[in-house]
Amino acid sequence: MARAMARGWGDPVLVSDAGSGRAAALADELGGEAISSLEVARRADLVVLAHKPAQLLTVAEQIGGSARAVASVLGATPLAALQEAYPGVPVFRLMPNTPVEVRQGVVCYAAAAGVEPELDRQVEELFARLGTVVRIAEPLIEAATAVTGVGPAYQALVAEAQVDAAVRHGLTAALAGQLVAETMSGTAALLATRRYDTLAVRREVTSPGGGTARGLAALERAGIRGAFQDAIDAVMAWSSR
Repeated sequence: MARAMARGWGDPVLVSDAGSGRAAALADELGGEAISSLEVARRADLVVLAHKPAQLLTVAEQIGGSARAVASVLGATPLAALQEAYPGVPVFRLMPNTPVEVRQGVVCYAAAAGVEPELDRQVEELFARLGTVVRIAEPLIEAATAVTGVGPAYQALVAEAQVDAAVRHGLTAALAGQLVAETMSGTAALLATRRYDTLAVRREVTSPGGGTARGLAALERAGIRGAFQDAIDAVMAWSSR
């Protein structure tokens, strides 16, 4: 996720890692420097935490006294835990998804109570460069992430299933992939113009007794709604473990 965000911003980076070499590779790609976590905290106006959640306290011990503000993209790490790890430091909780790399992401956003409005605005504007920022009450972030965070994988699976089905009827995988991806992109734009009214978009293309109606009925028989319900339940159960 750190790499996806950095590529989306496209700016030179101050970046650190635990010895994997990814920081140096990212600095080589985008410009900037691979330095220690402490040096990042000393030089940056905002530190973006993208390490493993279990490392929260370890990293905080290294940089907590130097960080001016902290934005976390750590899963299952609430604002209360961030405030405890970084006492007296403005903290933000964000859950982006991988399309931030192409500035088409969704970023779920929550700021800790008491954050200065101007800093809040600046952080939101920074992440808005990566796509759509959606302010969400923190108790709902896990549920929102069970939609947006895993969404690219689900959409890719849906696309893959459609491509495989089309290949069975003679299309090449490349052509089917293009058709599916462009249709998904256009449908997303259409949903936005319809204020995300999925039923309206379905009705516009579904004639009574026509091919679309038959295809939708087949998907319903196959249990598409139940499958997605099971998927979100599984993600929520994992997040609360």
